[in-house]
Amino acid sequence: MIRVEMLSTGDEVLHGQIVDTNAAWLADILFQQGLPMTSRTTVGDALESLVSTLQARSHEADVLIVNGGLGPTSDDLSALAAAQACGVELELQTDWLEQMEAWFASRGRVMAASNRKQAEIPANAELIDNPVGTACGFALQLNRCWMFFTPGVPSEFKVMVEQQIIPRLKAKFSPPEPPICLRLTTFGRGESDLAAELEPLALPEGVVMGYRSSMPVIEIKLTGPASQRVAMEQVWQQVRLQLAECTIFEGTEGLPALLARELQQRDYRLTVSEHYTAGLLNWQLAAADVPLSGAHIFPPQQETLTQQVARTRELATQQQAALALSVGSLQQEEIAVALHTPAGSWGQRVKFSTGRYNLETRQKVVAMMAMNMLRRWLHGSEVSTGHGWIEVLETVRE
Repeated sequence: MIRVEMLSTGDEVLHGQIVDTNAAWLADILFQQGLPMTSRTTVGDALESLVSTLQARSHEADVLIVNGGLGPTSDDLSALAAAQACGVELELQTDWLEQMEAWFASRGRVMAASNRKQAEIPANAELIDNPVGTACGFALQLNRCWMFFTPGVPSEFKVMVEQQIIPRLKAKFSPPEPPICLRLTTFGRGESDLAAELEPLALPEGVVMGYRSSMPVIEIKLTGPASQRVAMEQVWQQVRLQLAECTIFEGTEGLPALLARELQQRDYRLTVSEHYTAGLLNWQLAAADVPLSGAHIFPPQQETLTQQVARTRELATQQQAALALSVGSLQQEEIAVALHTPAGSWGQRVKFSTGRYNLETRQKVVAMMAMNMLRRWLHGSEVSTGHGWIEVLETVRE
């Protein structure tokens, strides 16, 4: 197996001051290409540590993707560390320097002298193009390892990996067919509960069932080699059947995106009113391009569930929308959510403990519950169920 590793650089990454989203993204895309990441290392902005780490990994890894440290400031040390690890000097890439100067000039700016270092790479390195930034990448061979050096800016890093690095790796190593990863996301059941139901399933050789909890949802993943595709599909059918009641979407689409697609297909518009979720529901829907017809954040209101259902119906009429969702105020640890559709209106009042999770998490749970009510109506399921551990105190249908 090809040993592909990642080296993340920077004190801000090492000390947890920023979340290393590049590492998660790279692991996923390498997996999709049949080149799963073997391990990841993080090193701060210390030249000696960077040099020693590069030298150490060069005897173990076949491929090392180094991320970060190619900027213009004094703490950007990746190019210098690579040169010292290889025992060579840095060389100025005049063509890249001219390209950088032209990039600044096109924006009406004069390039600072400090940017010049971004055009310097080890003498034994191959320059790798960066079409969206000023820091060029580069690749070199050190002992057994093919090393790629990339900028830390996510937009630049991703373009470079997709357009420059992966094509090189596939050409050299001819990786096997990528593994299969089947995914579905559930809402309303706990991880241990799901595991207890699925663990009796007999899995094909080399296939693994995984669980990823990200409150308020849990993702189920069935991962295995491409040679087990048929057997995996058979197991997956059983998973689908057993988790049908709590599944909110398959794949990686996301519930807001699923709602956007289905509402667009049916030419429905949705209006939203909310208090407890404070705009979160609208933001999630709008970010997925759900066809919205107005969104409102109301002050706290003391109203019965029947009154909220009536208000939701009136809101749909006012906004000339076929659908309306409303989230009420928190009243004695109770929340009401209402849905109006062309087929009628529904409301639910649920018990919602405020002590177990922080406010943001509780808001995410309520927003997911509201979206799930709409999803269930669109799919012809009973609207007032499917929320698992959330205790429903009262329901209304009109």
